[in-house]
Amino acid sequence: MRDFQMPGRSAVFAMNGMCATSHPLAAKVAVQMLEAGGNAVDAAIAGAVLLGICEPQMTGIGGDCFVLVKPAGEDRIVALNGSGRAPAGLDAAALRARGLGVMPTDTADAVTVPGAIDAFCRLSRDWGRAGLKASLAPAIHYAEAGVPVAPRTAFDWGRAEGHLKGAARDHYLFAGVAPHPGQVFRAPQQAEVLRRVAMEGRAGFYEGEVAEDMVASLNALGGSHTLEDFAATACDYTDPISGPYKGVDLVEHPPNGQGATAILMANILSHFDLPDMDPLGAMRAHIEAEAAKLAYDTRNRFLADADHITRLAHMLSPETARKLAGLIDPDRTMENPAALSEAVHRETIYITVVDRDRMAVSLIYSIFHSFGSGLASDKFGINFQNRGAGFCLEQGHPNEAGGGKRPMHTIIPAMLKKDGKILLPFGVMGGAYQPNGHARILTNLVDYGMHPQQAIDAPRSFADATGLLVERGYGEDVRAALAAKGHKVVTPDSAIGGAQAILIDDETGVLQGASDPRKDGCALGY
Repeated sequence: MRDFQMPGRSAVFAMNGMCATSHPLAAKVAVQMLEAGGNAVDAAIAGAVLLGICEPQMTGIGGDCFVLVKPAGEDRIVALNGSGRAPAGLDAAALRARGLGVMPTDTADAVTVPGAIDAFCRLSRDWGRAGLKASLAPAIHYAEAGVPVAPRTAFDWGRAEGHLKGAARDHYLFAGVAPHPGQVFRAPQQAEVLRRVAMEGRAGFYEGEVAEDMVASLNALGGSHTLEDFAATACDYTDPISGPYKGVDLVEHPPNGQGATAILMANILSHFDLPDMDPLGAMRAHIEAEAAKLAYDTRNRFLADADHITRLAHMLSPETARKLAGLIDPDRTMENPAALSEAVHRETIYITVVDRDRMAVSLIYSIFHSFGSGLASDKFGINFQNRGAGFCLEQGHPNEAGGGKRPMHTIIPAMLKKDGKILLPFGVMGGAYQPNGHARILTNLVDYGMHPQQAIDAPRSFADATGLLVERGYGEDVRAALAAKGHKVVTPDSAIGGAQAILIDDETGVLQGASDPRKDGCALGY
């Protein structure tokens, strides 16, 4: 139990249904959908699409999604890949000939075809109860009526102001500047797009005037996108991947998402006595950082489109994790994880919903960087994701950019299972941080016995290219100890990631929702 004399947030308890997500309006809409007789899929779609209006810097209909669904009355998990593909005309050799060594992030070259709308249509048709019109109605209403900009959203929006270009500045800035908290954001053009999708299904987005607006806008920006690229967009059902960790199973979406990285990182951490370490101490943060470096190096070598990855079994192998764990020095940070591991190898929203029938949905939906590519379509203001930046330009790499391929994706929904039953649908936002975030939540729960809300509230650290990011929740003694191990300790400008979770207690029949205070949202139930 938390200390009620200290700042914090109580978990939300309910019996009939629950939603946890990063904006309270989306959580409210999802719960209302449940109360009106819709199921978890109907509610998740309603909340997710609305989040594109509440948090347009994080997500939108120009983005992608990945979904895990546990059907009512079953223990199996269904995975749906709603990530779009590169246009057929994308050519890595041509990009290299232009002098590029890495994929750009803010040009039409980085824009992959949006996959989320196709996935939402398929999800509603196959698993929903209320129908697509009902699920899209709240977002249509609020896109026209407007949503007051929340504090964290305003903070992120302001940081991305200079990233927006051309039509995106017209659609997402207020007289050329980002909104402040409480200003009302409206997107009537997006309401019209959603109205067409509600009436025509996926054809309302991937064909006709809406598709023509996106293709013409991208072509004017130098993109090779065609109407055929948009018409061919199709989501795919696939099988989840999983790995055991001390009595629970971490279930992840398979590639092209980076869920395998989270499983590998958990497998590496299983070789250390985490319970013997202070959960908020330097040693735990150090071991986690080193494990992340090695897991992410593995990801960068092998992770790609499911049709191109060849070393997934290697990433999930306990033997790979054992060898990588052996490279970690508890007293010193590694300078070059890629060189050390050579011998072994030769910005997003998240929403989770559980309904009264215990259908559970874990859904993540993103445009990648804040406001994606910073580009938008002229007429309808559809903000284009920059998921193509997830490709590499190394010739022969499985993740090399190419027409019709899906790039390596950072967004990953997850669930925990225990004794074959779903225990916790959860997700962590924050781009590259997400596998590290999954491992942090997992070990907070399993090794330290934290409640999901406590596990989410706890301070975070993350090793990236700038150094070891350490949130202000850590003490100065921890920072000093990490520096003594060789880490370049950096206080991040923004909180690290965000998370949401719903604990399903089968014994009591109670749902326990947890929501990250780093975001504007909450958990709500009824």
